[in-house]
Amino acid sequence: MTAAPSDAELLERWREGDRAAGEQLLARHFDAICRFFYNKVGDDAADLIQQTFLACCQGRERVRDQASFRAYLFGAARNVLLAHFRSKRRALERFDPLTTSVVDLGPSFSAVVARRREQQLLLAALRTLPLDLQIAFELYHLEGWTAGELARMYGLSEGGMYGRLRKARLSVIAACERLEREAALVQSTVEHLDDWAQELRAQIPAAYRRGDGEDD
Repeated sequence: MTAAPSDAELLERWREGDRAAGEQLLARHFDAICRFFYNKVGDDAADLIQQTFLACCQGRERVRDQASFRAYLFGAARNVLLAHFRSKRRALERFDPLTTSVVDLGPSFSAVVARRREQQLLLAALRTLPLDLQIAFELYHLEGWTAGELARMYGLSEGGMYGRLRKARLSVIAACERLEREAALVQSTVEHLDDWAQELRAQIPAAYRRGDGEDD
C-alpha cells in the first residue's frame, strides 16, 4: 500500500503546478486554519484562509517534516492576520499584537459558534486577550502544540513560552470573571477550561461552514 504523501511533498508539488496537491493540502489543514481565523475575524475568515495557503504556495522556504510545515503554515497565518488588522487601523494608530486585542480592533461577532454558555464565555474571553496571547492559548489548547513548538514560532525560549502560556490562561480566567456575573457559570468555565476548548475544535469549523458568524 502506497504511503500518503507528506505535507512537505504536497507543498512542493503544489509549487510546481500540481493543483490537486494543493487541494489535498488545503483539505488536511482547513479546519485548523479555520479555527485560527474564525473567532478573530468572523466572515473575513474565508479571504484570510485563502491568502494563507496562497502565501505558502508562493513562498520559497523549504519544509522538512510535519512539525516544520505546521510552524510554516501557522507562521504564514499569523502574518496574514496581522496584516489584515494593520490595514484596518489608521496610519497614526499603533498596532501591537502583544497589547492589542480583537475587541480593541472593533469587529463584533456572533456567539452562535458555541453550543454551551461556558464555550460562549470562553470565546468572548479569548477575544479580549492581546492577540499574540490569544493565538498562543488557542494553538496550545485547541491545536495541541507544545510549548517548544510555540517557542520556535515566536522566537522565544521554551521557559519564556511557558510564561506566556501561563499569562494567557490567567488572562482568560480574569476575563471570564470580568465578563460574566453568574458565579456558577464562571466557575464551570474556568474549572473545565481545557474541556471546553477541546469541544470547540469541531464546533468552530462547523459554524464557519454554516455561516453563523456575523460582523456588524
